[in-house]
Amino acid sequence: MLDIRLIRSEPEKVEQALRRRGKEISLKPVLDADARRRALLVEMEALKAKRNEASKEIGRKKKAGEDTDSSMEEMRKVGEQIGALEGKVREVETTLEQLLWNIPNLPDDSVPDGLKEEDNLLVGEWGSPRRFDFAPKPHWEVAANLGIVDFERATKIAGAKFEVFVGAGDRLRRALIQLMLDSHRGRGYVEVGLPLLARRDSLMASGHLPFFEEDQFSIRQEEMFLIPTAEAALANLHRDEILSADNLPMKYASYTPCFRYEKVGAGKESRGLIRQYQFDKVELFKFVLPETSFDELEGLRGDAEAIYQALEIPYRTVLLCAGEMGTASTKTYDPMAWFPGLDKWLELSSCSNCLDWQARRANVRFKRGPKGKPEFVHTLNGSGLAVGRTFAALLENHQQADGSVVIPEALRDYLDGIEKITAVR
Repeated sequence: MLDIRLIRSEPEKVEQALRRRGKEISLKPVLDADARRRALLVEMEALKAKRNEASKEIGRKKKAGEDTDSSMEEMRKVGEQIGALEGKVREVETTLEQLLWNIPNLPDDSVPDGLKEEDNLLVGEWGSPRRFDFAPKPHWEVAANLGIVDFERATKIAGAKFEVFVGAGDRLRRALIQLMLDSHRGRGYVEVGLPLLARRDSLMASGHLPFFEEDQFSIRQEEMFLIPTAEAALANLHRDEILSADNLPMKYASYTPCFRYEKVGAGKESRGLIRQYQFDKVELFKFVLPETSFDELEGLRGDAEAIYQALEIPYRTVLLCAGEMGTASTKTYDPMAWFPGLDKWLELSSCSNCLDWQARRANVRFKRGPKGKPEFVHTLNGSGLAVGRTFAALLENHQQADGSVVIPEALRDYLDGIEKITAVR
């Protein structure tokens, strides 16, 4: 949520920043509601001052033995006026809040202009795409030939966009999760296990609602949703709390299954493990001091990229243009893995700085010492990494001509020393 003071003081600048996102949002309704609220508050404060004076006058008259009936009647009428104004204030505050909920974060000045993928800026590369002496297969063919992922039987259970990991496939999936968690714990993240269900107000705070309600799986019996990512839960971990500046940054890592109803068209990206309704992810989340958040974003990016390197997966990192960023973000990096079977780069992670946009929605603040004034923290989030996509990238990059897949050395201890996955005969 944006600071109303920013909108009030620089509405043209805010509207221009939103246009960089491709959003034409008039701030006039926001400014009108804000002006109405402030006018009502001024009127209410004047009446409260009048009531206080009337109360003092009643006290003086009682001491003097004078009649207080007229003063009491005046104070009663003022009280009724105040009550009516309080109702109007609540009404206009609700309207203002609803308007603010629907305004995305503003892109940072360092974010490139543009509205499509081609406008993203390449900012880093690691490794070189492998040269194969055979035609590399897409991961779903590699997995099917090895018998480690079964898409057809998953369809019997739940329909399309699901998978069943089998044997060495499930061991590899769990090994990837454990490698990621161990790596991030070693970099100072606290591991947390989270509920897989969240209330509407939690997804409102994280920014997944109201913007993407059509992508959420909801629970009919309750006003709850299956989490689309652990970010939705982690953003609310310290909701309505005042943290100590001495404890910041607070860094969390969490593995969860995630659930997202995402419609995609036909093509390679619609097949295999790239876009599923249920998928595993290790999420990274930070609560930080405002003055450190952009440095923390660089650190977050490095923490995610370390997993690519450990798994020997070539990647390139892009800085997203304004129109490609998520609603909550002010600046986002996408490290993108090379998929030789798909012949394209795809992100396994997205690392974002949300400034105080989520913190305002979740009311997460901090104090610089016992007498400090509460301030909003800044929040950051990033995938560390998306497990299914990482699984797919590993199969495609480390496949062999005989159909086997070499296990990167960093993973072998998690698989009892297995160096290669071969087909079960």
